[in-house]
Order: sequence, then structure tokens, then C-alpha cells
Amino acid sequence: MLFRRSGFPEEGELVLCTVTKIQFHSVFVKIDEFDKSGLIHISEISPGRIRNINDYVKEGKKIVCVILRTNEEKGHIDLSLRRVNTSQRRIKTDEIKQEQKAEKILEMLAKDLKKPVDEIYKLVSKPILEEYDMIHMAFEDVVENDVSLEKLGVEKKIAAKLTESIKEKIKPKQVEISGQFHITSYAEDGLEVIKTALIKADKISDSISIKYEGGGSYGIAVIAPDYKEAEETLKKATETVISYVEENNGTASFERAEK
Repeated sequence: MLFRRSGFPEEGELVLCTVTKIQFHSVFVKIDEFDKSGLIHISEISPGRIRNINDYVKEGKKIVCVILRTNEEKGHIDLSLRRVNTSQRRIKTDEIKQEQKAEKILEMLAKDLKKPVDEIYKLVSKPILEEYDMIHMAFEDVVENDVSLEKLGVEKKIAAKLTESIKEKIKPKQVEISGQFHITSYAEDGLEVIKTALIKADKISDSISIKYEGGGSYGIAVIAPDYKEAEETLKKATETVISYVEENNGTASFERAEK
């Protein structure tokens, strides 16, 4: 990737790393976005006892980690692999894939203009990164909100060609996540309680769809522009249903569908 960030990552931030060295009690990584090195102690690789660290990581492997601590004075960065859940990993991986796609568009533009990729990247990224965290976020805004690259500060000739390419290569995106509620009500008006709980969840967003699947099970699906928004919506819906049912003499659980 051409994308690089200056300074140090913040504690709690998710980062994409490349495993560079494995020792008995620790793993060394390169934090790709910052071009800095960090360390994962064996206790932060995976829950439970680890007999062989090589069963979990390999040199050259790309992994998503969370920043635990930074010491800018000493240049030390401690990370954790085990504290990153499946949802966080998917969101970060998707973010990186979108940025790589944006860079590919810039590579094609550079080839078309017969210019070095680094030169085009610098001309485009400098004004964009003053307004956005990553290049692909601006490109998505071009597609979904008709944002003007020229107004962002990209040179007019480049902006026109790039906008055309972006609209050709990037389509408004949607992701879907789903799961299943298992609900039992002991109230006299149990069916009404369940119905109300599901209606409350359904009203949270137009992106939610709920259907009865039989045997006290109800399927829920969320379609959104990205995983972050989808996860937040699903979380609100799940909490709403479980809370309402339990407050009204019932039990409810949620099982996430495998992707």
C-alpha cells in the first residue's frame, strides 16, 4: 500500500500488521499504515495457554491487532491480537481492501497520464487527506454524494479524469449481516410481547428486516453501506428485543449467522 500515516497510532486503535519475527515469548510486527515496528507478547496472542506460538502466527502473515500502549520517547508499541474480535477484524480488513482498490484506480490513472504512480498519488492524496482519514473515503463520497475532487484541491485535469474512473470502478456499496432470535414468553399476552419487541427493533432502521422462522425463532438481517453501520444497527436491534422480552416475563437470546 502507498497509504502511510505519520506519528504514532493511538491506544485502542485497530491496525493492519505484518508478522516479521517470531520468538518464544513474543511476536514482532510491522504496523503497515505507520511503517513502524511493534511487539505482541505471547499473552496477547490468544486466550488460554499457548504451547507453540507458531500455531497462531507465521512470518509474513497479515494480522489485525489493537494498540495497547505506545511510548513515543522510546519508540515502543505494544499490541494485542487476542483482543480483536471477528467483527472488528472484518471491518478493518474491509477498510484496507477499499483503500487498496482506491490506490489501484490511481495506478491506472498514472499509467493513462504516463506519470509515475508516486507522483500522482502525492498530487491526489495531499489535498484529500486534509479532509479524509483515507483516500477511499473521498472516492466513496464522489460516488454516493457527488463530492467534487477539484473543490477538495485536486488539480482540475486530474480531478476530471479521476472522477470518471471512480464512478466507473466504484459502485455504492452494501453489506449484509444476519442472525436469529430465540424467544420464549411466559406472559399471558406472550405473543403480543414478542410482536412488540420485534416491531420496536424493526423501527430502529429501514435497513432491518425480520421474519418468523418457526419454533420460537425469528430471523433478522441488516443491509447497510458498510460493516460498521451494519454492526451498530444490529447491536441496537438485538439489545432492544432482548431487553423488552426480559422485562415482560420472557427469555430471549441472539445467535449470529456465520458469514
